[in-house]
Amino acid sequence: MIYLDTSVALAALFDEARRPEPAFWEQPLVSSRLLEYELSLRLNARGVPLMHAGDILARVGLVELLPAVLERANRPFPTPVRTLDALHLSTAHTLRGHGQQVQLATYDPQMAHGARALGLPLYFPD
Repeated sequence: MIYLDTSVALAALFDEARRPEPAFWEQPLVSSRLLEYELSLRLNARGVPLMHAGDILARVGLVELLPAVLERANRPFPTPVRTLDALHLSTAHTLRGHGQQVQLATYDPQMAHGARALGLPLYFPD
C-alpha cells in the first residue's frame, strides 16, 4: 500500500516536471482525510474547482483522523515536523502499527526526512 502525500497529488494535478508515472495510480493508495482539504485549499487558491482533483481522490482510500492517529501526532517525533506532516506521518505510522505494509510517496524533503526517522519506507527513493 502506498501512502499518498499531498505533494505528489499536487504535482500530478498541476502537471509538474516531477510527477508519478501513470502506473503509480493503479496501485493501492491511501492517505489521510487531510489530503482532500489540502487539495481543496491549493486548488481554491488557483481558482480551480475541487472537482479537478476528483480522479485522484476517487483512487485514494481516505483515513479519518481517528483517536489513534491524533494520539500518535501528540507524541514527540524523532525529527522536527510541521503540523500537517505530523498528522500525515501519524496516519501512515498507525496503519503500519495495524500490520499494513506502507510506503510513503512524497516529493517533500522534510516529510521524507520525518518518514525515514519513523522507519517508514519511501516509495520514491532519493
